[in-house]
Amino acid sequence: MASVFGLERREQIERGCLDGYHSHWSLLARPAAIEEGDRNEHVTSAGCSCMDDEPPNWDFKDRDIAILCELSNDPQLSSRELTDVLEEQYDIDVSHVTVSESIRRMRDEGVFREAIIPNEEYYIFALFEFKFNAENFADGWRDAMNHIKSDKHTLFYFLSDGEYQWKTVMMFRTREQISQWIHEFYKEYGDVIENVRNSAVHNVLKFETDPEIYEDLREETDLE
Repeated sequence: MASVFGLERREQIERGCLDGYHSHWSLLARPAAIEEGDRNEHVTSAGCSCMDDEPPNWDFKDRDIAILCELSNDPQLSSRELTDVLEEQYDIDVSHVTVSESIRRMRDEGVFREAIIPNEEYYIFALFEFKFNAENFADGWRDAMNHIKSDKHTLFYFLSDGEYQWKTVMMFRTREQISQWIHEFYKEYGDVIENVRNSAVHNVLKFETDPEIYEDLREETDLE
């Protein structure tokens, strides 16, 4: 597939991605505004489904990469503001309606996820790792998985290799809540889970999406 980026346009995209991002909210962590009238509707989406059956199917254009870069810089940009930025910084001339529709379609396709993440000052973040009991796993794994996934404390839940194959990042107000959660979980699912290993998260040094990460998408598009 031929590249959709010319050399000059590529330099504009790279410059826009690398310049001046200071937002503490990543595109993952905070949804972008679309139209001014849709702002409230858009920002009320407080979570995302990270277990979709199908991966996103999206043919990235230079406009899409630029939009993602700018929304990572400032997730609260409206489509009208984005339209001005695209024209001034990337020499991309489109209407705000087109920008709004591009954001909607990328969001609906699952190109980016929307979730509102509270500041770490309000909660204790902890990493939980779950080791299975092989003898009883087949009978109770699904209930245990759904319990963890739907628990209000669960922020991020994923699978991994190794002995501890379920891992979660969870949020609690106090350390006593952490101990109580582990106690109650063992009472309910101790026959399925052999061990729960947890680590407190201290001093969050970075929690954001860097705009330049979207350059990887452009590079992959160039290779196709």
